[in-house]
Amino acid sequence: MSRNTKLAPTGVPGLDTILKGGLPANRLYLLKGEPGVGKTTVALQFLHEGVRRKEASLYITLSETRAEIDDVAQSHGWSMDSIGVLELSALEAQLSEASRNTIFHSSEVELNQTTNLLLQKIEEYKPVRLVIDSLSELRLLSDTALRYRRQMLSLKQYFSGREMTVILLDDHSVDGGDMHVQSIAHGVLTIEQMEQDYGTERRRIRVNKLRGVNFVGGFHDASMVVGGIRVFPRLISTDYTGDFVDECVTSNLPELDALLGGGLNRGTSTLMLGPAGTGKSSAALHYAVAGARRGEKAVLYLFEESKRTLTARARSIGIDLEPFFANGTIDVCSVEPTSMPPGEFVNRVRDNVLSEGVRLVAIDSLNGYLQAMPDAKFLNIQLHELLSFLNLNGVLTVMTMAQHGIVGQMHTPVELTYLADTVLLFRYFEHNGSIKKAISVVKKRIGQHEETIREFKITDSGLRVGAPLNDFQGILTGVPVFKGGSEQMLESTEL
Repeated sequence: MSRNTKLAPTGVPGLDTILKGGLPANRLYLLKGEPGVGKTTVALQFLHEGVRRKEASLYITLSETRAEIDDVAQSHGWSMDSIGVLELSALEAQLSEASRNTIFHSSEVELNQTTNLLLQKIEEYKPVRLVIDSLSELRLLSDTALRYRRQMLSLKQYFSGREMTVILLDDHSVDGGDMHVQSIAHGVLTIEQMEQDYGTERRRIRVNKLRGVNFVGGFHDASMVVGGIRVFPRLISTDYTGDFVDECVTSNLPELDALLGGGLNRGTSTLMLGPAGTGKSSAALHYAVAGARRGEKAVLYLFEESKRTLTARARSIGIDLEPFFANGTIDVCSVEPTSMPPGEFVNRVRDNVLSEGVRLVAIDSLNGYLQAMPDAKFLNIQLHELLSFLNLNGVLTVMTMAQHGIVGQMHTPVELTYLADTVLLFRYFEHNGSIKKAISVVKKRIGQHEETIREFKITDSGLRVGAPLNDFQGILTGVPVFKGGSEQMLESTEL
């Protein structure tokens, strides 16, 4: 695309990012999708953006009434006062005697009669932005595919000689879509809606083609909210690279830092893996608090608990989060996986890092994140891109994942250990008839780490990590039993 090409921003948050600024102005575009996906909403957002830019905007509706269009606008808090609306009934009143019917039929009305009248109305209004809804009505007027294509070519030639950006809506009423219009349109966009077994439906948008523009390809999640459709561009990590100091991040627990060879490295990701109740979430929280005490901002994304339960849990281990909430060093976002598209979550994380200077991101847990994905394989791909982005911007990422089972061989719902730079393993073990917790490092890409197992204890005054324990039996079976003496344990009197 030439640097001098004029753009027509769509007014749809996120979509213009995908389009690299907007649609090239004074061209013909096709917006297609099944009924109910939000084509009318996107079209109205496009026209309202034109009004905001003081550009004359016209909506021609051949399939809906003016009242229905007004209802759509009012549901989003918009006014149609500044947008011209021409509906089917207004056209019918001016057609010849043979064409006065409630709907168009190809046997009764010639396509050129309707298109000529449409062009007449367009000439009278002289819009800079035009939407025609929908092509299915015009398609019914044509006897043959050849005639329909010629009429579409004529329309394109008419619009090409005028300063006008046109969007044609199509509802996929023809199997495979309207290939005639797709071939002649300057750009084609598709909106899809996917039904879920549970929770709200999911929308996504794709730019099929856009001549002369290096747009962001692939599918991008979208959501319908009051105020219109929002699009969440697919994250490309290499588009965002920041400068940061390569340093070691400590936890303020000397024994844990020793286990990790000094601490975690800035710009790396850590996966805390283990069965439920072993302290993964508490350990992740501890890193966030340690960073907050150094003045570094942290965001915790919670998929299983609320901010209230997190605050209560932190208080039970001697951590008061309220001061950190008050000074803004710790922020908490409770994520509902059935209602938030995965793309929205990724965009939130990106904005936290780029706009708010977040230095630590905690995801608790990946089990909940997995529920938001349509397929496990997409979790690997999207999480890889997200972690690459966070690493490139010097963010310390801490993730938790609960394994299936309590004792014995553990199983993870999806294999993600290869993505993380560091893997901390949490386990239960037996000693003298008691169940205790253990922590070990099974992977660390940067630097050395201990190959030992240490006791891990959650107390009402904080987290405790004991000295290395050597006398274990049954580690490979998944049921470790400590055979050493009690003098090596963290005694209950120290709690």
